Amino acid sequence: MAGTSDFYVPGYGKSCHTVGIVAPEEMAVHVGSQGRLVIPAPLRRALRLEPGETLMARVEADRLILERPRAALGRLQRAFRDAVPEGVSLVDDLLADRRAEARREESAGAP
Repeated sequence: MAGTSDFYVPGYGKSCHTVGIVAPEEMAVHVGSQGRLVIPAPLRRALRLEPGETLMARVEADRLILERPRAALGRLQRAFRDAVPEGVSLVDDLLADRRAEARREESAGAP
């Protein structure tokens, strides 16, 4: 079959066969009748995932991305850091806005 690749994942115990070009670290994951996913053992070992560990899930284009909460937090922190120009302090800007609003309220309430 054209576009088919076979590969072996160490520790998985059998060859994986899929249509299309697939990297050796990719494996098929099936969605169960209740929408549950089982992460194959070689992938869990590679990520050192422990039973009961929580992962964050998000959709990116047509992909499901699973990541640890600390990785998600780091990604969001980098996005915010990149969005704020260097030398700008959002805290200082917020405080200045609050103080200006307080002065306006005091002026409006004064007889």
